Amino acid sequence: MPKVSVLMSVYNCENTVKKSIDSIVKQTFTDWELIICDDGSKDNTYKLVQEIAKEEPRIVLIKNDRNRGLSYSLNHCLKVAKGSYCARMDGDDLCDSRRFEKQVEFLDNNKEYAFVSTRMTRFDEHGAYQVPEPMESYSPTIKDFVKGSPFCHAPVMVRKSAYDAVSGYRDIPQTLGVEDYDLWFRLYAKGYKGYILQEPLYHMFDGRGAAKRRTFRRRLNEAWVRRSGYKMLKIPMIFRVYIFKPILIGMIPQHIYRTILRR
Repeated sequence: MPKVSVLMSVYNCENTVKKSIDSIVKQTFTDWELIICDDGSKDNTYKLVQEIAKEEPRIVLIKNDRNRGLSYSLNHCLKVAKGSYCARMDGDDLCDSRRFEKQVEFLDNNKEYAFVSTRMTRFDEHGAYQVPEPMESYSPTIKDFVKGSPFCHAPVMVRKSAYDAVSGYRDIPQTLGVEDYDLWFRLYAKGYKGYILQEPLYHMFDGRGAAKRRTFRRRLNEAWVRRSGYKMLKIPMIFRVYIFKPILIGMIPQHIYRTILRR
């Protein structure tokens, strides 16, 4: 039984998935399985992963009957996951070789936390463009949920028991694009806590294609998740004006918003 199950949903990422898988294979912590769910790719992603899996027995390849989205795909991965810890990974991202080692060590030594994430750098077609400033590691409180999601989703490692306690991701239209924010709300509402390691152990691809996913529909979904989550955590009414924050951001032209992000 592997200690860590890596959950990866892939869709049309034939140009990046091999490098993403390589960054898992090169982990200093080796007791893992990599569950890759192809979400109805129309390119050669599935065949490419099939060939890689022939050489790497720790890869488990599954496939959706059609394109169903991230929540469904990750829940599909969770159904076959055997590890006591579940780590996220995306098919166009990379992670530091010691990511699993450090996250497993943290969860092994800190039983009071249900999950641990890290900070991350961002890169695009031209290389890295956003490296976070140094800060202290910390555990977000309920107040940290007011202005936005306090955790990065892709670098997270979660105890399987915590995932099971909230039945994984909510696969409903209202959480599309903000599945993680909704998950954190539900975990904290159940009494689970998370922790953020200050070291950026994950490198997220944030190129032109990624920017297109930040649709106004997604901003509306975030507002819905905020409204639902604020109720779960009993956040005071005075702070609920932040429900409208993603809608206001969605009205900013993408090229201007991207410039703000870079700065």
